[in-house]
Amino acid sequence: MTTTREPAALAEPAERVGRGWTSALSLANGAIWVGWYGPLQILLASQAKDFAPGSGMSKETMLAWVTGVGAVVSLAANPVFGALSDRTTSRRGRRTPWIVAGTAGGALSLLLLAGAGGMATMMLGWCLVQLTLNAAFAAVTAAVPDRVPRSQRGSVGGWLGAAQILGVVGGTGLATAAGGVGAGYTACAVFTALGVLPYVLRYPDLRLAPADRPPWSRRGFLAGFWLSPRRHPDLGWAWLTRFLINLSNALVLLYLLYYLRDRLHHADPEQGVLILTAVNGLTLMATVVVGGVWSDRVGRRKPFVIWSGMLMAAATALLAGWQTWPGAIVAAALLGVGFGVFTSVDFALMTDVLPTALDRGKDLGVINVANALPQVAAPALAAPVVTYLGGYRVLYLLAAVIGLAGAGLVGRIRGVD
Repeated sequence: MTTTREPAALAEPAERVGRGWTSALSLANGAIWVGWYGPLQILLASQAKDFAPGSGMSKETMLAWVTGVGAVVSLAANPVFGALSDRTTSRRGRRTPWIVAGTAGGALSLLLLAGAGGMATMMLGWCLVQLTLNAAFAAVTAAVPDRVPRSQRGSVGGWLGAAQILGVVGGTGLATAAGGVGAGYTACAVFTALGVLPYVLRYPDLRLAPADRPPWSRRGFLAGFWLSPRRHPDLGWAWLTRFLINLSNALVLLYLLYYLRDRLHHADPEQGVLILTAVNGLTLMATVVVGGVWSDRVGRRKPFVIWSGMLMAAATALLAGWQTWPGAIVAAALLGVGFGVFTSVDFALMTDVLPTALDRGKDLGVINVANALPQVAAPALAAPVVTYLGGYRVLYLLAAVIGLAGAGLVGRIRGVD
């Protein structure tokens, strides 16, 4: 009697990964976030302020259009590139080719943004950044369920989350310290390109044999992007939880520079954004790895996600009720504590509810839409609220209610403790 051996690329991982692998993948992840958040925190807002006069729109509206259209590109790019990496049979593996191509393309797109002369080239450059860096991010994310056993995913997710916030802080710092918009984009581009090299050069990827790749069908490929909540209810509730909490966070971050300048009248709003980002990053770093390791040890995910979401909602409400510079610092610190735990444990929870090994990249790409869709929804919600419906106080109260709803829905997930 013969048995069919499952391909290594599709098997459930059993061997624990080492610190070197985790560190290299985390650095690659952080480099991608540098490429995203240097522009999102500082550079795009600065360009919108420069390009808005004479354009017939406010700087807030221009920024909303650019980030919103870019987020639409991200919505499609992440699951599509995840699905393509699932089917890749390169000698370098399924994920590595997309990490290399995506970060190289992202660096070139950031350089295009550096030379933008108006809204049109600004929007084109940002859309290309979203397209290319999402290709790399989809592959980096899929490497975790490919290689990491379930009992280690909380801690690995914690280190990836730590790298993510360091990428946010690093991107903001590079954009601020470089001394100009063009120099800021160049610094982010160089770091993004170099940051993935330790992983792609030192750690071979798992290869998928051509015989193990499913037959190509355009109809089947497109249909695979619909993950029915009825067939996979846990995945559906987990997706909705991530979407709502990320939407709440996106509403807080989108107009932070303008909030400091126009509402708090901070003397140096760009420096203020950097300080708040650093405070948020420090408290996040204090909890992101600890939360993931703790959830691995107790074998539970949901309580961590629920309580972290509630803390984030409370901190967001604080921004609405205590509109001062000290209030902003306290809120940033509490948001970091909550988002640190949420980042690591929610990532582990997501990998625990994936339906099949063959479609890990595609399914995680669909899940990652819950990260990108808030970038589309946040400008659509925030711009009219700030302009016509009560300003920043109402905006942050709305964000708190949305985050609280996301935390409450975690209880609907039945397949994990």
